[in-house]
Amino acid sequence: MSNTTISRDTTAARKAMIDSQLRTSGVNEEFVLARMLAVPREDYLPADKASLAYIDRSIALGEAGHLAAPLFYGKLLLEAAPAPTDRVLLVEGGTGYLAELLRPLVAEVITVSAADAAAGNLPEGTYSLILIDGAIEQLPEAFGAALEENGLIVSGLLLRKVTRLASGRKVAGQVALSPVEDLGIPVLHGFDRPKSWTFS
Repeated sequence: MSNTTISRDTTAARKAMIDSQLRTSGVNEEFVLARMLAVPREDYLPADKASLAYIDRSIALGEAGHLAAPLFYGKLLLEAAPAPTDRVLLVEGGTGYLAELLRPLVAEVITVSAADAAAGNLPEGTYSLILIDGAIEQLPEAFGAALEENGLIVSGLLLRKVTRLASGRKVAGQVALSPVEDLGIPVLHGFDRPKSWTFS
């Protein structure tokens, strides 16, 4: 099979993803659709998983992380509404896909691994936008310090075993995530709350 045929086939798959998964769920903004059409998801998967690139579910990659469902990335970008002046801190899901979606839309993208972010080890500096490629149970204090006043954070949030898209702005030095809508999102367990002991 020629490279031209491969390219045409995956472009058709991306168009089908946009029409059947994004548009039908209310993601119609052109900047989101243009980026998700431009970036081949299969390029961010190992060869043995490439055929799964356009399914409507997340793809687990073991210790390497995950590639979340297309709808999560579409909704995340829609909620974030990235601006050309934004300096973005991205907590990576492990593939680099979300970073590639973002790069042409903002001034700068700085990435950090989920493990480092969960430990509070963030790159120095402050950011106008923080995105987390996955669902977290708690937000480490370091994120509040890294976010500029009136800056925005968009993430998945795990609440009572249900994952939701969530966002929050830093106001008067404080930031808290508020749920936006229920959505299937891979959980980043490094951000789990410590388990408390109970006695019967």
